[in-house]
Amino acid sequence: MRQITEIKKVGKGDRYHLFVDNEFFGTFEAEILAKNYLKTNCFYDDEFLEKIKIENGDYACFNRALSLLEKTMKTEKMLFDYLKEKRYPEECIIRAIKKVKEYGYINDEQFCESYINSYCKLKSKRKLKYDLINKGVNEELINKKLEEIINDDDELENCYNLAKKYMKNKSFDIKTKQKFFNHLISKGFDYSIITKAWEGIANDRN
Repeated sequence: MRQITEIKKVGKGDRYHLFVDNEFFGTFEAEILAKNYLKTNCFYDDEFLEKIKIENGDYACFNRALSLLEKTMKTEKMLFDYLKEKRYPEECIIRAIKKVKEYGYINDEQFCESYINSYCKLKSKRKLKYDLINKGVNEELINKKLEEIINDDDELENCYNLAKKYMKNKSFDIKTKQKFFNHLISKGFDYSIITKAWEGIANDRN
């Protein structure tokens, strides 16, 4: 049997440092302490202490996930990376993600659609796809949503609008043209579409 020798409050929140046999055992949520009736000078076996440690990890990890998702949408991968960065055990992260998925708090398809709608006028289809893959969205799903939301005319119009913004108050010369193409290539637009945008702006100025 092991003895809880100290329970020390951390800051202004509802978290406590737990000491077992005068050694630091972990940081615990107040709810876990109350639920399991943990008190100083009481004795518990190793199996029970390990059980509450896992329970506390699951509780804290899930609440951290909810706190993040209340502020902004995330993909499954983004949430995993965030919780991993916060140093939660991987098994706790996996269980937390499973739970939030069951509750419908994360949905990669909804995230993908929302992201494309939000940035389709600022980025090319290629750049959107690149960003979404990095965020952990399935490539097949990305392709499907891009086809549904952005057609070839939309892509050309978006490129043209960004081109007009870039060319505002700029002269029409070879050096500017090179920078113009480099700028739009960096946003993922095809060379042929950039050429049409350049020609369109040239015609507008004539």
